Amino acid sequence: MAATDDTTILIAQHGGTQCRLLPDKANRHGLITGATGTGKTITLQTMAEGFSRLGVPVFMADIKGDLTGISQTGSRQPKLSKIITERGLPEPAYQAFPATLWDVFGERGHPVRATVSDLGPLLLARMLNLNETQAGVLQLVFKIADDAGLLLLDMKDLRAMCQDVGDNASQYTTEYGNISAASIGAIQRGLMQIESQGGEKFFGEPMLNIADFMQTDAKGQGVINILAADKLMNAPRLYATFLLWMLSELFETLPEVGDLDQPKLVFFFDEAHLLFNDAPKVLLERIELVVRLVRSKGVGVYFVTQNPLDIPDSVLAQLGNRVQHALRAFTPRDQKAVKSTADTMRPNPGLDIGSAITELAVGEALVSFLDEMGRPCPTERVFVVPPSSQIGPITPEQHQALLSESLVAGVYEKEVDRDSAFEAIKGRTQARQPAAGTVAPSTSGAHPANTAPASAAGTTTTLPTTPEKGIFDSIGDMLGGGTRRTRASVGEQMVKSAASSIGREVGRQIIRGVLGGIFGGSRK
Repeated sequence: MAATDDTTILIAQHGGTQCRLLPDKANRHGLITGATGTGKTITLQTMAEGFSRLGVPVFMADIKGDLTGISQTGSRQPKLSKIITERGLPEPAYQAFPATLWDVFGERGHPVRATVSDLGPLLLARMLNLNETQAGVLQLVFKIADDAGLLLLDMKDLRAMCQDVGDNASQYTTEYGNISAASIGAIQRGLMQIESQGGEKFFGEPMLNIADFMQTDAKGQGVINILAADKLMNAPRLYATFLLWMLSELFETLPEVGDLDQPKLVFFFDEAHLLFNDAPKVLLERIELVVRLVRSKGVGVYFVTQNPLDIPDSVLAQLGNRVQHALRAFTPRDQKAVKSTADTMRPNPGLDIGSAITELAVGEALVSFLDEMGRPCPTERVFVVPPSSQIGPITPEQHQALLSESLVAGVYEKEVDRDSAFEAIKGRTQARQPAAGTVAPSTSGAHPANTAPASAAGTTTTLPTTPEKGIFDSIGDMLGGGTRRTRASVGEQMVKSAASSIGREVGRQIIRGVLGGIFGGSRK
């Protein structure tokens, strides 16, 4: 299918037909699809090894927990030996590859963190599963924080900011628009759900430096970054948002480099359907933009999923290199997927693609890569070559050795909690509580209960001799019930009405002072 020298990556072959991925076309992105158990993981491992040999760093998520074996030297096990013999495949040059382990939860790899501000309201709204109105309110929360110079670094910062905006919504209405309590409540519930899944560990500092994904070892081999994702898959929205954030970070951080001889980084997006499920239009447009333009930053993106229909057409059109494992045509949707896949792969006169897709064995695939001119090669039915590294997970001892010998060992393990929105809002609230508590004593006694305030002429008006309740006595009646009166003159009713009105307002001020407004108060 392509050149056979060592500057290409052998992925699959059958007899004299070899399917090789050209490094200078690798950043045209790709797609690896197939039903469960058809060999996608082996294909992923073989491709990652090929890139590493060329000095290209790789990032991939380990969904099932069995990709860590890439860090250990492989061997010819009985099952593998049988496959090699029966299919006439070349014997791998067994070797280990440099690997760095990562984990959002910090349990099975180096911690991976991002700040709330860096993630942004669009991706965060996707993570929290907010509707359009709620997402708009979340954007206002970010805007208000930016205008006030408040840092949103971790989950408690965002919680405090949402609480503050919700408590003082009326103050922001004119400048920012309506902020409903229902939307603030929905955001807070979403944050609580993410916290229950352990997602708060993703937010904070030190934040991941994308450059740490782009390392090579002493031999010039690209480091393979493996994200432990078996536990992360229990929070699929967090998983998808995290990978999309990393892809966006690459897009925004790396400079334009045009077409290189080989990628600067290859990014494998496993379980890609999670990224697109129920995604709003604005997010899909963002994904399409990133996939289309990140190529010029020297990054190749490969989506791994079970069904080609999981990928929107606008994104699918950007994926030039295809590896199609077996699909099952048990349902109408499966049959549609088979037909769509056959129609989108370049025909081969000697191959019925539609029939072959349902007949492929485990480890067998239909492959079409881009040639030297950037054109899709005719689809070939071939066997994926076995990897050179260990197939399957590593032992706990090997796992610990990888962590301790890593290039980034000790860089991200200690979390940093600097002053940010939470501390600023908390400090502002504590400063206001004493001031609010002195409102009542500072005003009481200014006007005796039986005397009206002095008029402009300096005279006073004597009220009826029957003792009348003052402002704070009215507050006491409002809160505690007070005493019952049988009758009152028109003048008494007017005075009482005015006192009650003033008392209710002062009472509300006192209550806010006592409770502290729960992060309330106006901006200074």
